[in-house]
Amino acid sequence: MHMQNHNSSTVAFVKDRRASLISAIFLMATSAIGPGFITQTATFTVTLGTAFGFGILASIIIDFVVQQNIWRVVALTKMNSSDIANATIPFSGYLLAVLIIFGGLVFNIGNIAGAGLGLNALVGLDPKWGGAISALLAVYIFSSRKASNFIDRLMIGFGLLMIILTLFVVFASHPPIGQALKETVLPSDVNFASITTIVGGTVGGYISYAGAHRLLDKGMVGVEHIDYVSGAATKGIIVVGLMRYILFLAILGVVASGVTIDISSYAANPASQAFQAALGEFGLRLFGLILWAAAITSVIGAAYTSMTFITPFKRTITDKQRQFATIIFIVVSLVVYLAMGTAPASLLVFAGGFNGLVLPLGLTIFVYIGWRRADLMSGYHYPRWLLLSGVVVCAITWYMGIMSVATIFNYLK
Repeated sequence: MHMQNHNSSTVAFVKDRRASLISAIFLMATSAIGPGFITQTATFTVTLGTAFGFGILASIIIDFVVQQNIWRVVALTKMNSSDIANATIPFSGYLLAVLIIFGGLVFNIGNIAGAGLGLNALVGLDPKWGGAISALLAVYIFSSRKASNFIDRLMIGFGLLMIILTLFVVFASHPPIGQALKETVLPSDVNFASITTIVGGTVGGYISYAGAHRLLDKGMVGVEHIDYVSGAATKGIIVVGLMRYILFLAILGVVASGVTIDISSYAANPASQAFQAALGEFGLRLFGLILWAAAITSVIGAAYTSMTFITPFKRTITDKQRQFATIIFIVVSLVVYLAMGTAPASLLVFAGGFNGLVLPLGLTIFVYIGWRRADLMSGYHYPRWLLLSGVVVCAITWYMGIMSVATIFNYLK
């Protein structure tokens, strides 16, 4: 009997662990696949054409190294990212927390704008009303007790839905796949601002910490779980990379067929125009649903992760207080969005860029910990290849950030 109990508890543990990992993968992926991701991918596909394929490949490699380092260090130290930073370089954790909370806020204003654009395409509702309704719905989902498991399921369902619907458009739009694959490996043109922006939109700012902090919350930490954590980090990046490449091909097909897509006017929503061109009225509604799903999951992901960075400022914070802070965070994002009136599409591209500028800072601290602070990781022998690639990616993200900072702030003009 005792043996049987032991077996059933082992089975339950494995099942729990699998659920925790899947929810971390999809929280990271759906946080990354938000309206900004969709709008940035569409904008750069229109401006760069097939050459953007290389930007996507570069971003996937960079994302992989970033995510592997950050998730691994969080899992091994069993600490919140800002505490890890403070333990390594005094006060750096506070700076990281402030930048990530600010980056999360910029992103969340964009997410709410994206939800407004999505409902506008889906049912023709005014974007401001759509944004307000979606933000309040996110607050409701977040504050209900059953929500946590519901969020996990919602993230997975929406993630799969987005991929399937976008594949549908790829088949309808017949993109020049051969040319795209060639440019992905041997680009005729390399655009740093686009790579920084999409890296920022995929793992920049709060996003790379989203899955890591989710695992921390669920207790999936320590050396014994490291293989699972590392596998989950890789799968998260694969899901995001796949989605981005499929979306790139879908929009590329439309652009290559000679359709002109407006990316500069106030109300421009480049991705929705592409879906409409490929599938008519149905495509527009379909896109509205994808954008809205991406936005609402990103509102929750951004708010949840940004608020895990409050801890260094208030050590004794309770779950209830953090939940309250998360709701305030969503409401503040909504108020700023309603007051601002910046063209939503340009705000979304700026948000990715800003988070791409925050990225090298956090990454530098984490790579330093990998090299120098085995004591924080209970003596774990950190893989050399990961440290070396971490240093290379650090250098690349600093260089790209410095090269593209002016371009990124111009998106706000």
